[in-house]
Amino acid sequence: MTRVHVIGAGMAGLSAATTLAARGRRVVLYEAAKWAGGRCRSYHDAALGCRIDNGNHLLLSGNRSTMTYLRRIGAEETLTGPSHPLFPFIDLISGDAWTLRLNRGRLPWWVLRRGWRVPGTDALDYLALRRLERAAVTDTVAGMLGGLGTLYDRLLEPLAIAALNTKPETASAAPMAAVVRESLARGGAATIPRMPKIGLSESLVDPALAFLRASGAELRFGARIAGLTMTDARVTGLVGPNVDEIVGSDERVILATPPWVAAELLPGLTVPDAHEAIINLHFRAGIDPGPAGFYGLIGGAAEWVFEKPEVVSVTISAANDRLEQETDRLAAEVWSDLRRGFGLPRAMPPWRVVKEKRATFAATPEQLARRPGSSTRLVNLRLAGDYTATGLPSTIEGAIRSGESAAQHI
Repeated sequence: MTRVHVIGAGMAGLSAATTLAARGRRVVLYEAAKWAGGRCRSYHDAALGCRIDNGNHLLLSGNRSTMTYLRRIGAEETLTGPSHPLFPFIDLISGDAWTLRLNRGRLPWWVLRRGWRVPGTDALDYLALRRLERAAVTDTVAGMLGGLGTLYDRLLEPLAIAALNTKPETASAAPMAAVVRESLARGGAATIPRMPKIGLSESLVDPALAFLRASGAELRFGARIAGLTMTDARVTGLVGPNVDEIVGSDERVILATPPWVAAELLPGLTVPDAHEAIINLHFRAGIDPGPAGFYGLIGGAAEWVFEKPEVVSVTISAANDRLEQETDRLAAEVWSDLRRGFGLPRAMPPWRVVKEKRATFAATPEQLARRPGSSTRLVNLRLAGDYTATGLPSTIEGAIRSGESAAQHI
């Protein structure tokens, strides 16, 4: 049986590998690190004395590629979350707290119920979301939606920052439109929040590795691919510090690395080259999980707060402007937000700040124009990764969909 070589064991690579294995293909998976998952993984933090996720990722029931992936690897039951589409928010400035609630059907009658929509908004305000139907890549989120007052400040801006990891003033409205089209526009049934019961690795990574091993795939960790040999528009070999692999004439390769690695391996490949940071803070504390297990915070440094088994985890997206901030000051600022929002004590518990400097590409019109498709000039090589032209922003759903697509076209 001919092999398919998958380079990279992040979410795109795992998606491609499991898709191929499920079809009976022989897979060899290469990963430079000693673990899989890329940015989406869990690990034991010695300072906190517990297991934490590298970052916080909120899935939605309408993430069709992710849900298909979880069913494939037998991990669908590892997710948790509310049984209904709801999103709790706290305004740290006014002290207001509310829960956005959606009905399950496509007809959004929830906007007619004062207690379900954002406080201070009118049902007619939500018609402005239809502007996204005509969003072009060159339109910005703030340019299309920024004049909507309370609806923008309390819902659309925080959702845009979370989904695009780019400030709305520079973020393209096109990927935001894609997110809305696959969630809110499909009704509440497609917008139910889902999260791992235990951790990212336990839901998205470990079951995939178990599935691949059971399918006979070969997993090579600590196997960095530093170069590709090419002949007659084909990849003919993979080379690295401890890799020297011949790629047969009937074999295929999927390159599922970060964009900067892909560009090094394929000279001349155009990829996004401007990135946005995400900062996650983990506190050895606990809060009331509420009806959803997470909260959106308005008016502070903290943006999204997740109650997890042993920690409270906080996410700050589009965080390039905070990368140089000292971690102790940042932790103190965020802890102050948590105290205001949840009545926590003044004394700050043990904490960990994780700064991901190149968490995603910047979702600007200029960077979207640099997203490559899956196919390449090499007839036996496909690209996968959330940076490729999936139409979605840089998310787990985009990464998994890219891997699935690359595998289907092998």
